[in-house]
Amino acid sequence: MHRFALPAGLRMANHPDDGDRPSLQDLATATWTFDDIARFGDLSGLPVVVKGVLRGDDAVRCVQAGASAVWVSTHGGRQVDPAVASAHALPEVVEAVGEEVEVYADGGVRTGSDVLTALALGARAVFVGRPTIWGLATGGADGVAGVLTALGEELAHTMALCGVDDVRSVPRDTVVRAR
Repeated sequence: MHRFALPAGLRMANHPDDGDRPSLQDLATATWTFDDIARFGDLSGLPVVVKGVLRGDDAVRCVQAGASAVWVSTHGGRQVDPAVASAHALPEVVEAVGEEVEVYADGGVRTGSDVLTALALGARAVFVGRPTIWGLATGGADGVAGVLTALGEELAHTMALCGVDDVRSVPRDTVVRAR
């Protein structure tokens, strides 16, 4: 057992504990299933994006359950040591769902060439977490802006060196998987 516990009185502002809804503790320790995907969409009226997908068969099950997109992610670091890296899982997930839904990715993205690699592996969009946190910690909003500007400049430079002129159509052969 993980023994997760919240401090007394802690509540989410957008999810009050009114007796009819699960508490933050319940949500944090819940076991989610594919059946919950459609339920979340019904409850919110919004498209559901499932984050943390690392296998093609899971991606297919998410789509079959109603996901509008899947997000290849290890949630900011491998939660389990033997978990596959996002970049290694991305091609399998993209191949499994084809054009049926968008596939997003994050994990280990530190440079513009990392962004281009994820796009070449089939991601529709690439998210950056840790570098923006570093920028925030070292320079506040200006630090975040600086990180994002640098990433954009690095991406543009790498694209030019690779002969790619549109992030929406990065050829798959821009990267070659090591044998």
